[in-house]
Amino acid sequence: MKFNNRNVYISEKATIGKNVRIGDNTVIYDNVVIGDNSIISNDCVIGEPVNDYYFTEGYENPETVLKEGAFIRSHSIIYAGSFFGNNFSTGHRVTIREHSKFGNNCRIGTVSDIQGYVEFGNNCWLHSNVHIGQQSKIGNFVFIYPYAVFTNDPTPPSDTCIGPTVGDFSQIAVGTVLLPAAEIGKHCLVGAQSLVGGKYDDYSLIIGNPAKKIKDVRELKSRNADKSHYPWPYSFSRNMPWEDEGFENWKLKNGYEND
Repeated sequence: MKFNNRNVYISEKATIGKNVRIGDNTVIYDNVVIGDNSIISNDCVIGEPVNDYYFTEGYENPETVLKEGAFIRSHSIIYAGSFFGNNFSTGHRVTIREHSKFGNNCRIGTVSDIQGYVEFGNNCWLHSNVHIGQQSKIGNFVFIYPYAVFTNDPTPPSDTCIGPTVGDFSQIAVGTVLLPAAEIGKHCLVGAQSLVGGKYDDYSLIIGNPAKKIKDVRELKSRNADKSHYPWPYSFSRNMPWEDEGFENWKLKNGYEND
């Protein structure tokens, strides 16, 4: 990737780590911290001021932190006041609004929209065209597939905002809509195009419109094998931290004894 240093603005109040590459036509606002070995591609905005910037005298931009190894692809906009753990990455044209919090090794796919005031754990993967409403809370190792929508207003329009909650290791399939205050437990699978409200226990297979629990997800067999595919970390390890040692060994070392 070639960076030509054309039309780049970096605030004097920004802190840029070692070996950081910044693309053309990119803006880095006040109080942005970018960790070592990060790549900010062309036409990005990092630390976009929040709404008060336009109406409040003496506005000071909240701190925005991208830890080491970030890779922000072109035309992405990250608003101020957000925090991103190590090795965070985006696809193209991603918008992440203010006061979002992500753990380590999270990926956000192209044209996804994160509406701010959300919390993600570690190792979450969002595919393209995902919409996450404010106040959503997502655990560790959660995968969210294209065109999933997390909503948050139980009686629109209102001033109430209650985002969905998704537990560790759960999978949210294509076209799913999670309604306000929906609670998905750990190791759940939500089937494609489901409309999900209410609360679901760990290991639930959730399908339908309206959605309901069909069975324990551990009863779901792999397509090409006569064994359960879930919990999926025992069956899938590509690019996972347990790729070399297996999930059983990894989880015992990392505080997941009960998973």
